[in-house]
Amino acid sequence: MNEKLFDIKSASPEELKEFIVGLGESSYRAGQVFKALSEGLSFDEMTTLSLALRKKLSDSCVLPSASIRSKLVSNLDATIKYLFAYPDGEQIETVLMQYKHGDSICLSTQAGCRMGCSFCASTKNGRSRNLTAGEILEQITLAQRDSGRKVSSIVLMGIGEPLDNYDNVLKFLSLVNDPAGLNIGMRHISLSTCGIVEKIRELAEKKLQLTLSVSLHAPNDRIRQQTMPIAKKYPISELLKACKEYSDKTGRRISYEYAMIAGVNDSRECAEELAKLLRGTLCHVNLIPLNPIDEKIYNKSDKIMISDFTKTLEKYKIRVTVRRRLGSDINASCGQLRNGKWDDRI
Repeated sequence: MNEKLFDIKSASPEELKEFIVGLGESSYRAGQVFKALSEGLSFDEMTTLSLALRKKLSDSCVLPSASIRSKLVSNLDATIKYLFAYPDGEQIETVLMQYKHGDSICLSTQAGCRMGCSFCASTKNGRSRNLTAGEILEQITLAQRDSGRKVSSIVLMGIGEPLDNYDNVLKFLSLVNDPAGLNIGMRHISLSTCGIVEKIRELAEKKLQLTLSVSLHAPNDRIRQQTMPIAKKYPISELLKACKEYSDKTGRRISYEYAMIAGVNDSRECAEELAKLLRGTLCHVNLIPLNPIDEKIYNKSDKIMISDFTKTLEKYKIRVTVRRRLGSDINASCGQLRNGKWDDRI
């Protein structure tokens, strides 16, 4: 991206107003531009603006210019997986899912990921760069325009660790929540993190009403450190303390993600330990049958083990659900997204 040009799609309404006025235009034009950007329009498509203003914007601004390199539609459900390509050669995946309550989109926040969780495909090539707020927003506008479907909820659970791209993600949240834009409420947004403790505390101070989803995947440090390098920096006790602070300050319960890995973390003893760990906290546990990746290291737990694990948590009055596998035939499920070509994978 040309840093000398104004990143217009990442701009807040206030920044946009200041920029438009600086071009010698009336301030109300900023509202028109912001609405057009939220609809995914190019400068040429902003027909409510004069040709002269469109020329000014084209000369002085940069718009995210991702293209749909590939697209797969599930034969099992209405899931669509997109491979978006950027001019610098980076590629990310985005997944559009259909539920009874409306369409949800799984967004990527980085090109690649540096967290290194051993069961996740997204981190295999490391992290190339962060996505800007506009590039995150553009995933929604591109998917909506291509599919004709309206996004009503968001999960920041695609490629990348959202809290490792904190500033851009916070700006994106402000943009997508703005009533003049897509106007998607915070309670319809989930942000997933592997547990960057200081950023959880920083996010808590914002008192946003989004759902914080924490990738826990183990009831103790010994098991967690086997699969998640970040566990060596932040012990579970410190992570859970930060999560409690988040709940106390926002009033929102924490959703703990727990990938069920055969022979690693799916025993009844693990379920008992997890229940005792979370008992008395404002929480929900989302059990995720492990999804296969090419670099097969682990196997998913069988249905009997998952059922037994669920019943054990319920015995301790822990709210628990088992996540549905959407788009499993197109490698669009949790932990399967990558920032690479599809040709040799699908």
